[in-house]
Amino acid sequence: MNLTSFKIFLSLAVTAVAINDFEDTQHSLHYPNGNAHKLDPLLSLHRNLVGIESITGNEHDVGKYLISYLTSHNFTVETQTILPATTFPSTASHLVSTKHDRFNVLAYRGTNRTTRTLVTSHIDTVPPYYPYKSHFDGHYQQIWGRGSVDAKGSVAAQIQAVINLLSNKELKESDVALLYVVGEETGGDGMRAVNALNMSWETVIFGEPTELKLASGHKGTMGFTLTAHGRAGHSGYPELFVNANSLLIPVLSALENMEMPSSEKYGKSTLNIGYMQGGAAGNVIPGKATATVQIRIAAGTAQEIRKRVVDLVQGLSGGKVEVEFVSEGYGCVDIDADVEGFDVMTVNYGTDIPNLEGRHKRYLFGPGSILRAHSDHEHLTATDLNLAVDGYQTLILESLKSR
Repeated sequence: MNLTSFKIFLSLAVTAVAINDFEDTQHSLHYPNGNAHKLDPLLSLHRNLVGIESITGNEHDVGKYLISYLTSHNFTVETQTILPATTFPSTASHLVSTKHDRFNVLAYRGTNRTTRTLVTSHIDTVPPYYPYKSHFDGHYQQIWGRGSVDAKGSVAAQIQAVINLLSNKELKESDVALLYVVGEETGGDGMRAVNALNMSWETVIFGEPTELKLASGHKGTMGFTLTAHGRAGHSGYPELFVNANSLLIPVLSALENMEMPSSEKYGKSTLNIGYMQGGAAGNVIPGKATATVQIRIAAGTAQEIRKRVVDLVQGLSGGKVEVEFVSEGYGCVDIDADVEGFDVMTVNYGTDIPNLEGRHKRYLFGPGSILRAHSDHEHLTATDLNLAVDGYQTLILESLKSR
């Protein structure tokens, strides 16, 4: 990350960024009675964000849209260039599609970026892309599309909450900044780059789907890729060659049955074999096979889990299966949940919270359910988006009370 690559977009001197087919004035909702209603600013912003594909590595266009939107609402905007996603470890390479420069977006009112509270989320999504759509089901306005829950619902609600508070003069310019990062879904390179700015805050409010509850903590995580090296050949002569799949499968089975720690707060540690590849055809003995694995850690340290994995793989395969870790990983993350009026939960997924250094209070909150994220049925309701705005406003105001 090169600090000289920073760009500042002043709210009164920015060149508008054209986002084809996503002009706010053209959006409307159509109800069964035939009446069309213009989208309010929150739903319009959410639709525009979801309507722009931003799979990790391809966040450029949604970042440009945010610059345009925020500067049009009198924010000063800075961008922080992040290394291309193609520099990620090979374990993540099948998830990314880099087309343009990618960057974090920092926004604040006035000329001083130093604020007491930071409100943040991520603008990348997992693949594949599903386009925006919405319909009224007789009770609620249902909004579908990749990122509608994770995490563009949070992004839209956070921005609207800050705009509301500023419009109502409940915030000063030095109170709150907004930060939207790339790369959360594949290792957190965007948030980790923010540490180089040497900025600090009293409170950071992170946006992820929590069903409008405060999360008091989340499991740790560790990801790795297994690679088995065999010797390819004709399937009619298996005794002369080495089947890489046959080397890998027993290791995966053993990992699924590996003893892992648990805790009262977070439950059991879990393991997911999420991606596999091996072989070219049924009549060819595969010379190479790979699998990507993710562990959600409920107790203990990432280093302890790492040692268990390495010992098991090496002991079972005799060195014929290699292990490559995505990162050092991390253990369970405890989060502040001391604001009255919110239900409290723990979540099993990872976030950017451990990637941002500092001695700040940390809150995790957002609309939608994680059980719908990362799926072909990702969606939430317009009601949840509006309630999330209220929730973020409450958290922001609470964060600014005397500590």
